[in-house]
Amino acid sequence: MGLTKYLRKEKKKPDKLILRKRMIKWRSSPAIVKVEKPLRLDRAHSLGYKAKKGIIVVRVRLKRGGHKKPRPNKGRRTKRMTIRKTLSMNYREIAEQRAARKYRNMEVLNSYQIGKDGVHYFYEVILVDREQPEIKSDKQLSFITRRANRGRAFRGLTSAGKKARGLRNSPVKVPKVRPSLRVNRRRGN
Repeated sequence: MGLTKYLRKEKKKPDKLILRKRMIKWRSSPAIVKVEKPLRLDRAHSLGYKAKKGIIVVRVRLKRGGHKKPRPNKGRRTKRMTIRKTLSMNYREIAEQRAARKYRNMEVLNSYQIGKDGVHYFYEVILVDREQPEIKSDKQLSFITRRANRGRAFRGLTSAGKKARGLRNSPVKVPKVRPSLRVNRRRGN
């Protein structure tokens, strides 16, 4: 078996004591922290991570739980009394956006979950510096230097963003998500 196979096997049955100690440390650290190496090396490599200049990994901590909107104080109708928000974004996409806001000169390549406890989700986000000559000459990563990929985390062009937009479904089965929900709504009017 190769190294990646062992790493995947270890991820399926993680050591709970080590994970608990890590999370205690992560909770006390800042919400967005640059890390030296990815925790899940196999997952990072499968998503495009390379140990070269211009690529960094950031750990992001997010609060778990639903999102609530304030209750109305006037006009008490049953439709208005619901306080739960249904977000169009998933937590992974929110983590990517927060990392992209902190590191403005970099683009989000991808991300993955590394843990969760009762209060927080923890993600690792792979960021790429688009101005580095090492990235521009790389065949797999040079696409990110193009102008069309600027701010891809905010425009729903990452993997998490496409999932939240429903673009992983077949265009035959779900025709209304393409080109976008807003455009499709306008077509009928």
